[in-house]
Amino acid sequence: MNNSVSGTARLLGAGLRALLVLTLVTGVIYPLVVTGVAQALFSDKANGSEIRADGRVVGSSLIGQSYNLPLKKGQETPEPDLKWFQGRPANGLGSNSINTRYKLLLSGATNLAADNKVLIQQVKDAKAAVIKDNSVPGYTVRASEVPADAVTSSGSGLDPAISPQYARIQAHRVAEKNGVPVARVEKLVKDHTQGRTLGFVGEPRVNVLELNIALKDLLAKH
Repeated sequence: MNNSVSGTARLLGAGLRALLVLTLVTGVIYPLVVTGVAQALFSDKANGSEIRADGRVVGSSLIGQSYNLPLKKGQETPEPDLKWFQGRPANGLGSNSINTRYKLLLSGATNLAADNKVLIQQVKDAKAAVIKDNSVPGYTVRASEVPADAVTSSGSGLDPAISPQYARIQAHRVAEKNGVPVARVEKLVKDHTQGRTLGFVGEPRVNVLELNIALKDLLAKH
């Protein structure tokens, strides 16, 4: 009987030591090593890919933002502030209906099929708005010039970038609304156009937040 109790105690002791060792290795040492390596080699990405302006964090290079006018009385959907470059549509975003104490947005896609009538109408309406908003005296946007990213949402609804083509379409309107030469705004677009990752992954893109920060700096000097 004593041998049985003693054997059980040894097994429990061994199990407890194994638990403590595994907890130390996987719960303390490993996370510290991974965190240290991330901070040493990829500190920007590890800290959320923050974008700073005027000495403070204004967003992340991974998450898109909206540039809208304040809601008017009776409005449910804000109008875009056309002084700024606009990102992709975000039709898939939802609102937090469970914990209403916090005003949160839920990321997501519309999950509508390509032949869905609602999606088709959304695309038509978005294309008409792009043409109307970005056609200014001396420059008219043709329907054939409107790229897909200008009229469709991304999978998350939070895409931070637009195509260079969509940015160039907006340059004339941004210049006209802010009273600056088109050439200077087009140069901003060119300077902030990023190529394919590693030269072959993805497509060329323009981060909208970074572009608008550069636009704000340009306007401050103008």
